[in-house]
Amino acid sequence: MSRIRLLPPQLINQIAAGEVVERPASVVKELVENSLDAGAGQIEVSAEKGGISAIKVRDDGQGIDKKDLPVAVARHATSKISSQEDLLAVQSLGFRGEALPSIASVARLVITSRTGESTTGWRLQAASDSPELAPAAHPVGTTVEVTDLFYNIPARRKFLRTEKTEFGHIQTYVERMALSRFEVGFSLFHNQRLIRQFQPARDKTGRESRVAAVVGKDFMEHALAVEFSAGDLILKGWIAQPSFTRSQADMQFWYINGRLVRDKLLNHALRHAYRDVLPHNRQPAAVLYLQMAPELVDVNAHPAKLEVRFRESRSIHDFIARSLERALAETRFSAPDPLSLQIPTQVEHRHNIQESRVSSRQYERPPSKPPSQVNESIAFYRELRGTDFPAASAAPSEAQQAEQSPPLGYAIAHLHDIYILAQSENGLILVDTHAAHERIVYEKLKRQMAEGMVIRQPLLLPLTVSVSPRESALAEEYSDKLLEMGFVTDILGPESLVIREVPALLAKADMAALVKDMLSELAQMEASDRIDTAVLEKLATRACHYSVRAGRRLTIEEMNALLRQIEQTERSGRCNHGRPTWVELDFKTLDGFFNRGR
Repeated sequence: MSRIRLLPPQLINQIAAGEVVERPASVVKELVENSLDAGAGQIEVSAEKGGISAIKVRDDGQGIDKKDLPVAVARHATSKISSQEDLLAVQSLGFRGEALPSIASVARLVITSRTGESTTGWRLQAASDSPELAPAAHPVGTTVEVTDLFYNIPARRKFLRTEKTEFGHIQTYVERMALSRFEVGFSLFHNQRLIRQFQPARDKTGRESRVAAVVGKDFMEHALAVEFSAGDLILKGWIAQPSFTRSQADMQFWYINGRLVRDKLLNHALRHAYRDVLPHNRQPAAVLYLQMAPELVDVNAHPAKLEVRFRESRSIHDFIARSLERALAETRFSAPDPLSLQIPTQVEHRHNIQESRVSSRQYERPPSKPPSQVNESIAFYRELRGTDFPAASAAPSEAQQAEQSPPLGYAIAHLHDIYILAQSENGLILVDTHAAHERIVYEKLKRQMAEGMVIRQPLLLPLTVSVSPRESALAEEYSDKLLEMGFVTDILGPESLVIREVPALLAKADMAALVKDMLSELAQMEASDRIDTAVLEKLATRACHYSVRAGRRLTIEEMNALLRQIEQTERSGRCNHGRPTWVELDFKTLDGFFNRGR
């Protein structure tokens, strides 16, 4: 073996650059973060040939003093922290002092800057063998020019993609940073052509316009503004209504204390909030800002500073999930657009679809069902679960309708014994009877579960599960958490545990697989929703079975009672499988069908 020796400084810098500078977008990220830390109000980013040939970032921040310019390109030199206490409470975007020296080791770097106290700017060529300062005309602020990226590392240059692809990464990053600092203006140029420009947005309208410009107008049209606080935690931003979903998680933007991050815990909390209002395999969209005390989050977890660690991850997860659940629960009167609805096909609803295909001959004569059959489903559920349907009453008069004008109006007919047709002030309402009643029953069952402890069922024969030493240690560490979820477990050894009691609703589930899945999630983020999800699936099945079925005729009184229940039920715009429960055809839509007023 060769002897151990110190690496040359240039090689050290290039190794460090491999962690910081991955592609041109990485350079832009580091330079823009420095501009923001310098208090810039305007930032201009220019790229040539996708940033491979040249990158220039110019700002109007406080600038760099002449004496500090040579130090700025030295490794681990920074003005942002000076002690361990500062590192534990970092509030700036950059703090390691690695960005500029890393960039200078793999590209040609020139910095021109001027402070407010200086009468002239100064220019530093960091790429030359003997860096020298020279005076240069420059306004207050800093301009950093990076050319010939990876000119001295040909192997790394070969990994770069096409000019279009590399610039696409730059544009994506600039747009995401524009969502981080609304008070800052951003301009993006490519090959001397203006591509994107964001003026400073200091009011609500300006912020919403910037979000719409980056994320899309469709998102803002379906967005709910949220703001919640608990102690040192503040959550604000926008989340999309369940009617606006994505096939992948490409529209989930998270910012912690102004820092763009990617974090599994935050995404898990977001999905948790949407878990029973979205169709299968659909993802929510959101732009969210989490503010907290800097000592509660470790931003020094990854060289690119995109990943973070939380000191109290469980409480943060619960705060986010419960806050967003509360916001979604208040969207009961958010009707989907009937002209753009895309109703997902759910496997578990096949039996409902088959029941809905009633022969048209059935409707060639008036229905003559006896009252016992007419009220069978509602009476059945009232008897078993105590549904709060109001007592049947006569249909309201026209004067009462005009005076009361409830949001979903009053029932007119039960179309094909499937859909309720109601008349409201704004037009017509169509309600899927089964889906709407399913949500009502489901929310009632959830409230009953939330009001009491999880009911546990002792196993006649305790179940012994083979686990890894890591899983055994986790089961011992989180035994109290497992107990909260309804599991009573004992450790038999480093590779074995026994399950003695389980949640009653899940008595027939695969307990071994369920416990292992929970331990895996707890190991990653100190939070697991496996039990909640499994319990909710059972409640959803019960709600489906106890709800009004397609093909059962309801009276006007019963339909009006159901409409009032929808108005009082949280998340009533969607059933627990994510299907719409009702849509509204307003007068504008109705008139458009017949070209009225044209």
